[in-house]
Amino acid sequence: MLGAGGAGLARGLRAVRQAWLRGSRGRSVVLARAAGPPGTGDSRRWAGLGPGGRGLSLSAAAVVEAAPRPVQPYLRLMRLDKPIGTWLLYLPCTWSIGLAAEPGCFPDWYMLSLFGTGAVLMRGAGCTINDMWDRDYDKKVTRTANRPIAAGDISTFRSFVFLGGQLTLALGVLLCLNYYSVALGAASLLLVITYPLMKRVTYWPQLALGLAFNWGALLGWSAVKGSCDPSVCLPLYFSGIMWTLIYDTIYAHQDKKDDALIGLKSTALWFREDTKQWLSGFSVAMVGALSLVGVSSEQTAPYYAALAAVGAHLARQIYTLDIHRPEDCWDKFTSNRTLMKVMEQISISIKLLQPL
Repeated sequence: MLGAGGAGLARGLRAVRQAWLRGSRGRSVVLARAAGPPGTGDSRRWAGLGPGGRGLSLSAAAVVEAAPRPVQPYLRLMRLDKPIGTWLLYLPCTWSIGLAAEPGCFPDWYMLSLFGTGAVLMRGAGCTINDMWDRDYDKKVTRTANRPIAAGDISTFRSFVFLGGQLTLALGVLLCLNYYSVALGAASLLLVITYPLMKRVTYWPQLALGLAFNWGALLGWSAVKGSCDPSVCLPLYFSGIMWTLIYDTIYAHQDKKDDALIGLKSTALWFREDTKQWLSGFSVAMVGALSLVGVSSEQTAPYYAALAAVGAHLARQIYTLDIHRPEDCWDKFTSNRTLMKVMEQISISIKLLQPL
């Protein structure tokens, strides 16, 4: 199944490329939004007119749509059409790998590649586990009713087999690391499996997600250095958890009405109209922890300037947030990827400028 999926994806990519080449001759290209209403996408596409006036696009969603039909449900189950979650899982890894790099050197590209592959696989595995646990709930929520398992496109047994394949490949990636990191990475599996259940028992499932999604902040450093430095890794991990509480609480406000009806819990339901106050507190804690990371890793002035920009972005995001408009919640949620990619690039640049 996995072999057929990989071959199908390759054929889909070739089809997108050929269609692009045919459609780009003599036709203008315009930039269009890929993410319409919440849940329909999370990136911007380059769109044009193909043969017969059909729109072309080079977004992740377009690649999935171009894949053979039997493969598409599995790609959607992995959320390959919505890569924002993969970025949010991957970025804490890149922060840690970048900070662990030697002064005057680029981060280890091999490690960045390994962790990028692992982020795709583990995000896919996490989504598969989530959809298996939530298949009955997803049918009752408008935004999730078309997910492959809830919609009946993939049976529970097939999704279980597919999960096994993803975890096997992820294990192969993990085994490329040192023994300390292998043990540390394996320890995160319990969080990955149990997170989807948290929304049934606590109003803080976003905290459980933060513990799981930011494990790479610990793992990235240990993969480079051989073990974790608590003075850097712990505040970095904590800041990531605070960041997750911010963006996933915003995200949860999209589904709060459906969640309340079917008995699921979230920080959005717990905070209600006090959401902005809570988010402000998380933002202060996040910026404070990242400041501690800067001190512990001997960062210079540009790092703190970037951190100030991060704080300003968070303040503006929270101030302008309309928790009663799902479209605005989606826009605010997706803005977090760009914010932290900028922070990552500045941290890497600072490393390169530091003397050997």
